[in-house]
Amino acid sequence: MATIGVLYGMEESFPPALVDHINARGANGVTAEHLKVGGVEMAAPCGYSVIVDRISHDIPFYRSFLKNAVLTGTKVINNPFWWSADDKFFNYALAAKLGVAVPPTVLLPHKKLPAGTTGRSMRNLEYPLDWDGIFRYVGFPAFLKPHDGGGWKNVYKVDTPEQLFAAYDESEQLCMTLQGAVKFQEYFRCYVIDQRKVHVMRYDPGQPHHLRYVPGNPPPSLALGERMVGDALKLCRALGYDLNTVEFAVEDGVPYAIDFMNPAPDAGLESVGPENFRWIVEAVADMAISRALAPPAPLEYRWANFLGVA
Repeated sequence: MATIGVLYGMEESFPPALVDHINARGANGVTAEHLKVGGVEMAAPCGYSVIVDRISHDIPFYRSFLKNAVLTGTKVINNPFWWSADDKFFNYALAAKLGVAVPPTVLLPHKKLPAGTTGRSMRNLEYPLDWDGIFRYVGFPAFLKPHDGGGWKNVYKVDTPEQLFAAYDESEQLCMTLQGAVKFQEYFRCYVIDQRKVHVMRYDPGQPHHLRYVPGNPPPSLALGERMVGDALKLCRALGYDLNTVEFAVEDGVPYAIDFMNPAPDAGLESVGPENFRWIVEAVADMAISRALAPPAPLEYRWANFLGVA
């Protein structure tokens, strides 16, 4: 017997649908349940063969619990060690090294000193910044956004240096990136599952949340679709994510990777729609069952090996 636990927060549709779908399969004794956890004993097994994580990025207790679970042989989707270390600025730099199109991006220091620090803590910081050089590299319009944020929180579109400085003032202690805007004609969001399966969805980020996924509108050309699928796989394989979304803004036929650190991507029936919902439930179920049935891999207790554990 192998048990898959689903760990989640405020989601209403995806977690129960995933649990029900896995149990309906009846695959070689594999069952799924809504995960329960209380006080966690160090180095003690948690009882789950696989855990699908949808919430630990918001709850430090869950994140530490999942790391302990990996240590004791549980396979966690997504890897909590890598997810803890990742950030979007690194993602953009990695994409550039992989040959995936990304807009020019600059990492900016905190506008307001982080709590518990003083000006002496920042003595290695070049001041004032070379704003003219930054503006030449990034250009306008541009987006100021957190280097590790999500959900379009604290994101500012700026068209002039004056707008940038005003938005930067509002960012306070957040660490921000400034990224050149893509003047896109089309926008797509891709589910990437198990570093093998890709589902391309047309997406309109300017619409209300429940209207952003546009049904029945595939990429306009086979070449564009193949490039997005290839780039999405390339990114997720390099980052080690088994459940992710990759967003592409298409300008003059070139898909620019805009956001690809979404290891707990939106999967709600009410927002993604029935067709996309069915695909994500089935694909994640396939992956979780496969992991549950796979023999345990030997684990050497070294940090690099934890980063490579799925």
